[in-house]
Order: sequence, then structure tokens, then C-alpha cells
Amino acid sequence: MPSKISTPPELWGPWLYYQYIPEGKEFPVLCRKLAAESKVWMKTVSNYVIGSSKEEQILLDWNEIAERYGYVHVGTCRVSPDHNYLAYTIDITGSEQFVLQIKDLQNDYVLPTLRVEGVVSVEWAQDSCTFFYTLSDQNQRPYSLHDVPLFVENDSSFCVDIASTKDGKFITVNSNSRTSSEVYVINATNLQTGIQRFCKRVSGVQYFLEHHHGFFYVLTNSCNVGEESHSSGEYYLARCPVEKLQSTCLQNIIEPSGDMFIQDMDMFNEHLVLFLNKEGSSSVCSVDMRTIINCEEQVKIDELNPWFFPLPSDMCAIAPGSNHDFTRSVYRAVVSSPVMPDVIVDYDMSRRTFSVIHQEEVINVSHNTKYHSNNGETSRNELLGIPLKKERNEVQRWSDFAEIYSCQEKEVISHDGVRIPITILFSRKAHKKGQSPGLLHGYGAYGEVLDKSWCGDRLSLLDHGWVIAFADVRGGGGPDPSWHKSGSGMSKLNSVSDFVSCSKYLVSEGYVHQHRLGAVGVSAGSLLVAAAINMHPELFQAAILKVPFLDVCSSLLDPTLPLTVLDYEEFGNPQLQAHFEYILKYSPYDNIPEGVCCPAMLVKASLKDSRVGVWEAAKYVAKIRDKTCTRCSSSVILQTNMNGGHFGEGGRFGQCEEAAHEYAFLMKVLGES
Repeated sequence: MPSKISTPPELWGPWLYYQYIPEGKEFPVLCRKLAAESKVWMKTVSNYVIGSSKEEQILLDWNEIAERYGYVHVGTCRVSPDHNYLAYTIDITGSEQFVLQIKDLQNDYVLPTLRVEGVVSVEWAQDSCTFFYTLSDQNQRPYSLHDVPLFVENDSSFCVDIASTKDGKFITVNSNSRTSSEVYVINATNLQTGIQRFCKRVSGVQYFLEHHHGFFYVLTNSCNVGEESHSSGEYYLARCPVEKLQSTCLQNIIEPSGDMFIQDMDMFNEHLVLFLNKEGSSSVCSVDMRTIINCEEQVKIDELNPWFFPLPSDMCAIAPGSNHDFTRSVYRAVVSSPVMPDVIVDYDMSRRTFSVIHQEEVINVSHNTKYHSNNGETSRNELLGIPLKKERNEVQRWSDFAEIYSCQEKEVISHDGVRIPITILFSRKAHKKGQSPGLLHGYGAYGEVLDKSWCGDRLSLLDHGWVIAFADVRGGGGPDPSWHKSGSGMSKLNSVSDFVSCSKYLVSEGYVHQHRLGAVGVSAGSLLVAAAINMHPELFQAAILKVPFLDVCSSLLDPTLPLTVLDYEEFGNPQLQAHFEYILKYSPYDNIPEGVCCPAMLVKASLKDSRVGVWEAAKYVAKIRDKTCTRCSSSVILQTNMNGGHFGEGGRFGQCEEAAHEYAFLMKVLGES
């Protein structure tokens, strides 16, 4: 692990914002410098890594808060439009009860009278004196705007979030369930206009707003927002003038196009950025806003002369940077893959060129450097205002470990003939066909794609001959918008069958020895893994279940628990007879087989977890110890974190210790290749 970690500065207004983790510390420090004073400072990369320049202003030090309270989780940070105030929320107990505080950045002190408990999200108005925030209810459901209540959501299946449009002209109040949404807007430059609804909620219809020079741009999964209509799950882009805010007659601009689906958008003064699923792989493109403005009829993305951001490979994960500045034409993103450490890339959307800014350092591993020709590309120093003479045809590069570690994308035929994507990672040197131990990750819920970005912790297992695989089962994110629906609700058993099929594939194809396969699931992913173990305990010899959701029926029958009502759309409502009977078929706690040898298990719970009760793990472990075979030597370990919440304790050293403990368990049970 590097002794210190940093992020390159990002320009927003007159300031360069960045953060770094000081040497020997657990948590980051948020800082800034005036861009006009930073040219000399930026000439050497090491200066912003060290964070020692006298012009540096520390905005928030996570470490100070952690040392004072013993725990810290920063929820959100919002700098005011005039850059004079910082609004931030912190959880100091692990229970996800966040406290809002305001820091005066000019005078470097926290305003003592502006402290609000139970805040979830916060945004500033354009006057930099007024801010809006949402409060959570007794079930930690964000449901209202305060101090003067502007909006209250009475439907407990909906959560309220507040955001600002990229240009800062409007505040959006977003009320979302798992499958539907409704948006209200507040004019951030004229607060006297109050709050207005955009389009009424319709079951199954989701939509999200941005604003650009007098028009609202709407990303929605329905071609008729606000009207009862069938949603295919594919997203469209539409717009309407601000003065026709409550009209349901939107002009559709971009329609889905065959193998390319819109997943998200980001809007700038001169460009629109679209996050896409293209033939099952992540892709990002930018479109000139002048082309969008001139659209008179609905078109496909390819007709808008898009620029697809160059990426190292099809297996890349791409995540947006902060990108706060609406006026910028440079888009920052973090690109990585299972065999490529994080690369921070700036994409110049006007020039259609890109610059590799920084790549994560990996100690004691030799790498393969790949070069990408990029005519007329913009260097890091130029983007920060530092001129640098160079050849026009400069070569860009990023480094990966593909020569050392193999990363393969395969498809597994599930029980009903559907092809399930699986990503398989192993060391070319240490892996032994048919003999190696393996670890299969699964999640399969809420439409979330498994995180397959770079993780240096995995190298320890890979170098000992392990195979690490990721099963993108139905219920999670997948090749098309229907993937989630086909593995949720009354189709949840598809997720489990997909995971079982992927497990069998790893063994049958010789990636993993038949008696050396382990599985890992986190939260709802533990439901998937534990259900698969109940159905096919012979497939697995080890399992790690982290903050596990295991007693599905009992939890969903208790509406006083956080997330219960929200989860009816994901898992079903057991108060309905048909749903109850279906959930009972796969609920892990209710289906532990009698007298069967179970795999060795490490079950990890958190005492202060507000999302999944700590008792679920405890009662599951007690029952599995009681019911399964008493002759086998498999151990079932319950480990309870007494300090952290659903997301653990958060510090980088604590995360390393947790990974080391898990890997020690796996190595003891399954050994090395």
C-alpha cells in the first residue's frame, strides 16, 4: 500500500479542489488552492501528493473527526456557489444518522448554531445564504425538506433526495421508489416562486431532470412521461421549455438504439455526456449541445455525431469525477478494470482528445504499458493552465497487468437457456487448471452491476493460484434493461439458479477444483449466496456472508424496520399470500437443509447496522449450527463489528485488516494452488 494517496486537483471556478490521505493516516483530507496561485505548485506532481504547500487550505479533515469520536463516515460535501461555505454531513456512530454542519471557509470555523440531526442530502441556492436539506424519518427514510417545510413525502415506499442542476439554476426534489419517480423543482435564483411539480408519478416510470438555457432535459424510461404507459425499461431523452414545466407534452430527442442503452447523463454548457450500455459493456460519449438544441425530431445517438471516449478495453469500468463546473469542456473520469489500476483521464470534449492525468501506484508488481495514439491531445499541465511545449502527435499511455493476470469474459447457460455473463480472473503463472481454489462473487439485486474495478487486495489470492470470478446474475445490472426485472420479485429464483450455474461452470471448465470453490456475498448478495448453498451445498466448501440479508420473510413482514416497505418492489410483499409462498422458497433462514454438510462459513455482522439487523446473522448462524451435519469439521464463524455500521469502519488500514482476515479464513479452508 502506498504511504500516501492523492487525487489530482480539479478546477472549479477560481479554485483547484483535491483530496489526499496523509502518510500514516486512515482517512482523506479535502483541500483547495486558488488556481491563479498554483502554477508553480503544479509543476511537480509530488507537491499535490504531499499536500504541504503553504497556499493549501484544508476544508475538511476526516482524521480529526475520527480521532475525536472514534468513528467517521462523511455522507456529502457541498461547497456554496460563491465558494465561501462548506455544507457537509457526518455520521459519528456508524448508525447512518448524519449530522449537517456548515463551515465558514473564509474564517475557517464551523458555525455552531447551524447543526441539524438526521440530514440525508443538502443543496445550496444561488445566493449562497440559503440551503435546502432532507430529513429522515424514524425508519431512516428521507421524506421531507426543511427548515421551513417545503415538501413531505407521505408514501413510505418513496425516498426524497435533493440535488442541483449542473448550472445551479434549479434545485430538484426527487421522490423515488425502487421503480418510480416524481420530481419537483425550485428556482434557485428566485426562491419566491416556490416549489412546483414537473410530472406526476406513474407506477414503473422513472425520470430525472437537468436544465440547460431555458429547457428542462428529461432522462426517462417512458416515451410519455406523466401518462399511464408501458415502460420498456429503455431510457429516452426528452425536453420541454421551463415555462411549460407542468406540461406532459415533451419533445422526445434521443430514442434507444438497438444494442445501445442510455444509463445516465451529465450536462454542460456546450456538451451532453451520456453513460451507455453498449452490447453489454460500459461506454461513454459526448454530444455537442448545439446538435441537441437543433433537433426537431427524435433521433438515435449515432445520428448526433457522438464522440465515444477512448477506453483501454471492453472490460473497463468508468466512473465520473466531480465535474462540478458547468462551463468546462473537459470531462474527468476514473477508468479501471480487474487487471488495470485506476486511471484518471481528462476528456476534452471540444477537441475530442484526452489526457491520462494519473494512475494508481501498485507496489512490487511489474506492469505492461499500453500506448494509445491521440493526435493533438491535451496534457495535464495544459488543462491546469501551465503551458508545455510538446510534439503534436504525443502518445498517451496507461499501464495494466494483463501479461501477469488473465481476465476473461464468458457466458454461462443458465437453467432456462439464458446466457449469464461471468468474469474470470487468475494469475497466468500460479493458476493450475483443475486444481486451483476459487472465489465466486455475486449480488443480483436492485439492478446494481457487480463492481469489477481494480482492487489491489485481490493480488494476494491471485498470486497464490486462486481464481476470482464475478457472476452478473439476473436481478443485478446486465446486458439490457430487463435484466433486473427478470431476477427480482416473483422471478428472484432466477438469480439463485444463475449463480448455481456459474458455480458449476467454474468447476466443469477446469478453472476451479470441484472441492475448492468458495463464494462471497454482501448484504443482498448474501441472500443469493446462502440460497444457493441451501439448494446445492455440495458445490461450495467455503462462504463469506457480509452484513447479510438472510431472514427475508421475517424482515419484510416487519414494516417498522428500515427499508422494509421500500423493498416490497424488489423482493415482494409477504403480506400477499402468493408473494409469501414464493419468498419462502428461497429465504435462506427458512430453507437450511437438515443433516447436510454445509461449507465453512464466515458470517460478518455489524452491531450498528441500520439496514440489516445484526440479529439476522446471529439467528442464521445458530440455526445452521443446529440443523446441519454434526460429523463434518466445517466451522461456522460469527464475527460482529461492535463499532461500524452497514459499510464497516471505513478507514483504509481497517479495510486492509478486514480483507486479510477474510483471506486468512479462505486460505485455511481451501488452501492455495
